[in-house]
Amino acid sequence: MPREPREPSAFDLAYDAVLAHWPQGTTTAAVPTPYGATHVISHGPADGPPVLLLPGGGATATGWYGTAAALGATHRVHAVDLVGEPGRSLADPGRPIRTAADLTGWLDALLDALAIPAEQPVGLAGHSYGAWIALQYALAAPDRVGRLVLLDPTNCFTGFAPRFLLRALPVLLRPGAARRAAFLDWETGGAALDPDWRRLQVLAADVPSVRPVNGPRPAPERLAGLRPPTLVLLAGRSRTHDSYAVERKARAAVPGGRLETEVLPDATHFALPVGAGPEAHARMARHLTGEGN
Repeated sequence: MPREPREPSAFDLAYDAVLAHWPQGTTTAAVPTPYGATHVISHGPADGPPVLLLPGGGATATGWYGTAAALGATHRVHAVDLVGEPGRSLADPGRPIRTAADLTGWLDALLDALAIPAEQPVGLAGHSYGAWIALQYALAAPDRVGRLVLLDPTNCFTGFAPRFLLRALPVLLRPGAARRAAFLDWETGGAALDPDWRRLQVLAADVPSVRPVNGPRPAPERLAGLRPPTLVLLAGRSRTHDSYAVERKARAAVPGGRLETEVLPDATHFALPVGAGPEAHARMARHLTGEGN
């Protein structure tokens, strides 16, 4: 007998509510890779220059709708649910992602499956943990990355603030929606957030996920050799780290004018990328289209 259709979960409904913020003409697809089916939200002309967007840990691809709107007239934007994280990507239990090399292999396979030739560099942007993945990929596969945006990157140039780690520990040890909500509200300082996005972030705490790949910060000699022109946008009110210290470290780490930084004075870490604001989304778009460094 055919199976009864499954009722959508509260997380599914919240995901669709944020997805509805994406511009008209947006499509979704389950893209096969050796590490599992990767859920991709796409927008923009099919023949436009490709841009890949990676969310932070515990977040989903849906939060990039402002960036997609800023880029979608000229670029083909692909926002990705990380495999093993909350979202609609499905990890292959027979081939888990356990190392930075696995992440590189996954992104290589994803770009291939999206029909982006190896000789066509992609614009790459990531937030938080997604920025760490993006930086690792740009260092490991520089020929495939044309331009790079790191949005309040964590563990790339400096470590986490001790007070942030103390607050995060209970959420990591005993995850749940109530703890996630309190942690989110603490970090964002009570800032007004998109209610649909906030609900999805909170409900994501109850979605099973695998342990993310946690690697060290890139060595200074690797950062010094970073090739793609890079824009680092930092949240001025981030409690994750001292954003101005990250800015100084990033500028010192990548010489030769290949890296630009900007602090968004009113932004907080967890409110990004949704709360970045039109000017920040436009700044990312200018960089990814080649109008930046």
